[in-house]
Amino acid sequence: MQSEHGNLSINSENIFPIIKKWLYSDHDIFVREMVSNGCDAITKLKKLEIMGQIELDPEEELCVHVEVSPEGRFMRFTDNGLGMTADEVKEYINQIAFSGAADFLEKYKDKANEDQIIGHFGLGFYSAFMVAEKVTIDTLSWEEGAEAVHWESEGGTNFSMEPGDKAERGTAVTLYLADDSTEFSNEYRCRGVLEKYCAFMPYPIYFTNLDTVKEEEEKAEENAEASSEEKPEKEAPKPVNEPDPLWLKNPSECTEDEYKEFYKKLFRDYRDPLFTIHLNMDYPFRLKGLLFFPKINMETEPIEGTIKLYSNQVFIADNIKEVIPEFLLLLKGVIDCADLPLNVSRSALQNDGFVKKISDYITKKVADKLTGLFNVERESYEKYWEDIHPFIKYGVMRDDKFADKMKKAVIYKNLEGKYISLDEYLTPPEKEEKAEEDVQEVLPDTEEAETSEEKDKRTVIYYVTDEVRQATYVDMFKEAGLDALMFTHAIDEPFITRLEQRYPDYKFCRIDSDVDGALTEELAREDAEKKAEALKDVFKKALGKEEMDLKVTRFKDAEIASVMTFSEESRRMNDMLKMYGMDPAQFPTTETLILNSENELVQYLEKNPEGEYADLIAEQLYDLAMMSHKPLDAAGMSAFAARSLKIMKALIK
Repeated sequence: MQSEHGNLSINSENIFPIIKKWLYSDHDIFVREMVSNGCDAITKLKKLEIMGQIELDPEEELCVHVEVSPEGRFMRFTDNGLGMTADEVKEYINQIAFSGAADFLEKYKDKANEDQIIGHFGLGFYSAFMVAEKVTIDTLSWEEGAEAVHWESEGGTNFSMEPGDKAERGTAVTLYLADDSTEFSNEYRCRGVLEKYCAFMPYPIYFTNLDTVKEEEEKAEENAEASSEEKPEKEAPKPVNEPDPLWLKNPSECTEDEYKEFYKKLFRDYRDPLFTIHLNMDYPFRLKGLLFFPKINMETEPIEGTIKLYSNQVFIADNIKEVIPEFLLLLKGVIDCADLPLNVSRSALQNDGFVKKISDYITKKVADKLTGLFNVERESYEKYWEDIHPFIKYGVMRDDKFADKMKKAVIYKNLEGKYISLDEYLTPPEKEEKAEEDVQEVLPDTEEAETSEEKDKRTVIYYVTDEVRQATYVDMFKEAGLDALMFTHAIDEPFITRLEQRYPDYKFCRIDSDVDGALTEELAREDAEKKAEALKDVFKKALGKEEMDLKVTRFKDAEIASVMTFSEESRRMNDMLKMYGMDPAQFPTTETLILNSENELVQYLEKNPEGEYADLIAEQLYDLAMMSHKPLDAAGMSAFAARSLKIMKALIK
């Protein structure tokens, strides 16, 4: 081979600004590209072996070496892959992407965004010029009789190519770093970049600080001269990556301990994940991965997780949100999809339809895992629920397919603190034989359409939002043998609305919205109305109200004197107005004071409407009923405290 000089077949003043500005968003990514090229060369060599075109030494380790020299300000990437001939260097290196700059720019000048300017060409090698002022290549092809080639270029504008002295098959690319990029020759900086981008490359990657090795060798020689002892054997170097990551294994070959160890190491979390979902799909696209539901403290930790996206074990990016459904962003894990539609810089996805299929697949796998746990490992599932329920409920609200799959597996705590599903709430196990009768007795159900003149006959599901504040109602329900569900999280209010939209036969009512039915025993209508009118005057006078809704009924528990109920519809509207910063006075909540005709205090007011303590008792009963819903305002609390003192003083007279 003769020495040869020439110009790269590009318009360099046009192409290299593009490479430096637009090819990659992060300059450190050149390390990934250099190592990836080395791994690709090894993969091609192994394919040649499979095809019978070359016989490799079974003792030879196919690997990539990364060397740095802080003093020399250079980095070197060496592989023992298939190498290149002089003609291949001309084709793959001297002609950028098999195209001149003019054709390149003409073809992509109309692209909508900068991420797409670089197309589908193999420009990874040229990322070296983002950080290097000079790049050299020393390569020897696998082909019998091939000659070694030495190539170098300064600034990427001119090149020289001549016979080289490389004696072993493969390629070594040396980057002589520019002044503003010498940080990459620092051992810790380079190790960090390798860990970030190359942690799971498919072949062993060995890292060496040449300056450190030189110092150690010099020191060893000095020690050897001063001592007659034999030199200690060097420890075998360890790769900085894991070529066979856990996600590539068959799920049946993996243990829970391996999943936990992988999670802790990758995400630097001392806690075990709640559970793991192993993705393994070959059709209609190839996708493997591991998803972890982490245990997080929602009060002190960020909710967003981390999904590391790979393509053939090459790191692409963290949290490309198009791939993961919005409601699953708390997940941590890795997804490796060989079919990802990436641009040349491997930093952006290009096919929305394909990505949507991946997202749908992940949603399905998560739903399958959760329903499987619900059906087979109920006890474990309930332990996880407190951590994951806000995200599952959000998913039910946002994704109809996910909601359909999770319909029976969404669980809630009941008044006994046990987790039950809606089906279990509506049909308790002990009532299965008489399910229809019991449900209709306690929670009326019908398929008839509701009208404004007709009583609402949807299946009623009662719920609690504050177990402490609504304790009176909770006790009444327990006493009556009724149950309710705990909806105490911020997401539960919109979640209830969504459930009612999906299941129009259900009606959700807060436990304090009514006390009729199984909690009370109806008085004769005429008697109840007569008592209510008499007591209404007492309360209107004591409270200074012109109008108020008041009912009298017979509670099963005589010790309860009064409760306040709020119309479910008006209370929800009031809450919505507050949420949007609007004045709730535009839609006042409909409140009704319910008095127990069996309670002594109520009976006293009936018999002594003008009695000495009538006003005190009426005001106190009203405030006690109201406090089961919300705190009194400052003036109301002061009045309540003063009134309580008056009542206590009256007791000691």
